[in-house]
Amino acid sequence: MEFSRLRKFTALAGVASLALVAAGCSGGGDKAASADNPVTLTVTTFGTFGYDDLYAEYEKQNPGVTIEATNIDRGSNARTDAFTKLAAGSGLSDVTAIEEGWLGSIMEVSDQFVDLKEHGAEDIKGNWVDWKFKQGTDPDGRVIGYGTDIGPQALCFNGKLFEAAGLPSDREKVAELFGGKDASWDTYFKLGRQYKDATGKAWYDQSGFVWNSMVNQMDEGYYTKDGKLNVEGNKEMRAKFDMLAAGTADGLSSNQTQFDWGNGKAFVDGSFATHVCPAWMLGTIKGQLESAGGGAASGWDVADVFPGGASNWGGAFLSVPKSSKHPAEAAKLAAWLTAPEQQIKQSAAANNFPSTLEAQAKIVEAAKPNELFNNAPYGAIFESRAEGVIAQFKGPDDSVIQENVFGPALKMLDSGKGTADEAWNEAVKLLNDLVVNN
Repeated sequence: MEFSRLRKFTALAGVASLALVAAGCSGGGDKAASADNPVTLTVTTFGTFGYDDLYAEYEKQNPGVTIEATNIDRGSNARTDAFTKLAAGSGLSDVTAIEEGWLGSIMEVSDQFVDLKEHGAEDIKGNWVDWKFKQGTDPDGRVIGYGTDIGPQALCFNGKLFEAAGLPSDREKVAELFGGKDASWDTYFKLGRQYKDATGKAWYDQSGFVWNSMVNQMDEGYYTKDGKLNVEGNKEMRAKFDMLAAGTADGLSSNQTQFDWGNGKAFVDGSFATHVCPAWMLGTIKGQLESAGGGAASGWDVADVFPGGASNWGGAFLSVPKSSKHPAEAAKLAAWLTAPEQQIKQSAAANNFPSTLEAQAKIVEAAKPNELFNNAPYGAIFESRAEGVIAQFKGPDDSVIQENVFGPALKMLDSGKGTADEAWNEAVKLLNDLVVNN
């Protein structure tokens, strides 16, 4: 176990298939829960997971099980919490959610997590899209996480603001406006400048999310496929950075705070007109609109298009740490929460998109419109956006580079306190300080 990496993360932060799983749950050595043998299971998630009703349903179906749930506000804080507890050797919940961005770091200490193959994972692996199940499998072939959602990217836009700028607001025409299957970042920034000229307002909320979307589309992101750092000297990445910097210098960024947006106010006051939208972001926007007193009348919509093509951002996994006193019961709960039936319910509660094939198909078949986003056919849009997605390799410090290396550099651009060269050089300096030399 690499405690040096754990210390670094701490410093940086300051129903047949389920029957098979249940049958495989005897491998953990802990006695099965029952009314005569009550068991309390702890669960830690982050952001918007949509599990509250599912916890109650599971307790009702499994007498003797009590679930104590903790939800951390965002993935970066959940990462800090997880690695602090891993470094301490205790404290992780029986079921712990892991975010895709820091899965690479978890893989370096994967021996601290239960191999779910000992609890029936092989019997249900066909539930998931292939690449999602592979993501949760460590280099030694141990399955350490069951996939929850995935994050295929679409484009959210405000139809009212588009109309005011003389742009089409019908989602199909918006998709055509951006280029459909040939949508590019060049077109995205060109339209942004057109919108800025017409309205005097910003095009996107802040540069960080746009940057992350651009990087996620690269064949290789912050790491090469063989695990080597891939930032310094990366001409393709630098060109994308310069493109974003130029757009921000032209006033296209609203310089919002990530996951804050003035407690949602920016989503209702016309501060920006577009937002990159991995499927789970719709749940985030929903919460922001509610905080600011907004709703369907605020004008937000989602189009089946994304600059640069297919891309995945985010998605999570449920894992069971070896420190759990009830690994078999915890594995059983993790399998149940991520089964297709529950993923359908989770999707409805959290506005995310499932990683299991059956759940995806049923959501598309149901064709339930998303009322908050102008009755958008949510399932069909994200099924379409998931086509062609290839999961990018995420190295051990991927989320650190995203948030702690490029985050400050991009804030320099948003606040107008640095040129593209200055911001890039700051990112390289932080990369060497926080990653290379630690």
